[in-house]
Amino acid sequence: MPEGHSVHRIARQFARNFVGHTVAASSPQGRFAEGAAQLDGKTMTASRAVGKQMFLEFDGILWLRVHLGIYGAWDFAGEITADATIRSAGGRMGQTNQRGTELGEQAEGTLDEIALDDSAGEDSINSIGAPRRARIRMAEQEKEGEEIGDFPPEPVGAVRVRLLTETAVADLRGPTACEVLDAAQVDAVIAKLGPDPLLDDSEAAEQRFVDAVAKKPTPIGLLLMDQSVVSGIGNVYRAEMLFRARLNPHTPGKLVPTDTVRALWRDWAYLLDLGVRTGQMMTMDGLDEAAYAAAMADRADRHWVYKREGLPCRICGTHIVLEEFGARKLYWCPKDQA
Repeated sequence: MPEGHSVHRIARQFARNFVGHTVAASSPQGRFAEGAAQLDGKTMTASRAVGKQMFLEFDGILWLRVHLGIYGAWDFAGEITADATIRSAGGRMGQTNQRGTELGEQAEGTLDEIALDDSAGEDSINSIGAPRRARIRMAEQEKEGEEIGDFPPEPVGAVRVRLLTETAVADLRGPTACEVLDAAQVDAVIAKLGPDPLLDDSEAAEQRFVDAVAKKPTPIGLLLMDQSVVSGIGNVYRAEMLFRARLNPHTPGKLVPTDTVRALWRDWAYLLDLGVRTGQMMTMDGLDEAAYAAAMADRADRHWVYKREGLPCRICGTHIVLEEFGARKLYWCPKDQA
């Protein structure tokens, strides 16, 4: 399932290529025909993300809410400019306290510093820069763009909704949620979500997370995946954050020291920002230049415990454990996280 950094990056893809343009909306698959008809011919006025949920605004009155879920993905094609260095800017969504991700300034640092080639295809690094006619997959793993012929290309697979401008097209397939909402309904959805540090990094947002964890007997390994507690964390970041904190995933939330909970929030803010800027879920610190380049190019070299079951812990040498936890796979070190 796409984690928070991916959804923010997709929202920025829309901000760069669709916002300000009149959109022809359709449902090639037919399952979203009524919703597409409501959006057809309207101008996309904003593209925003909160955690794993994305909201596309049309004419300032209607919103397309998308939750990709496990199988959802966006395909972009046409004269696409993707820029991983876009950072979050202002702009509130309805009456909530969380700001939406919007097109903003470029992040500090050169492209070489924040975007390296990824042989595993987790990021579409080669699409950064000048617009080109290409097809780009954006889901949990972004795929390298491929050149296309005629524009717009024919829909591939069961496309729930197609959004088409004069120069770009976005096809959505397999989402968990895809619906048209008004502003009040958007507010209601966001009100149920936990804080997203990329949108609100205030002390109040941190305290909201701390308070939510402190009052629950639920294991911290489940709380981090609870989108009403904190937005955007998925299976990869959950495992990596718990290891980075040297925290046993089975520890009840209310027994986790407050300082540790605060450190988890700040670590999520750091990792989420890094993930948005680079497109990779980089979770290892302290690497030299060569090791960092290798990690950015190969997912197997950028995580402490995720998908390393049976392999020795990078710190203590104990074999990493894999267990079923909350219907998802959990990876952790039984010694360093004892």
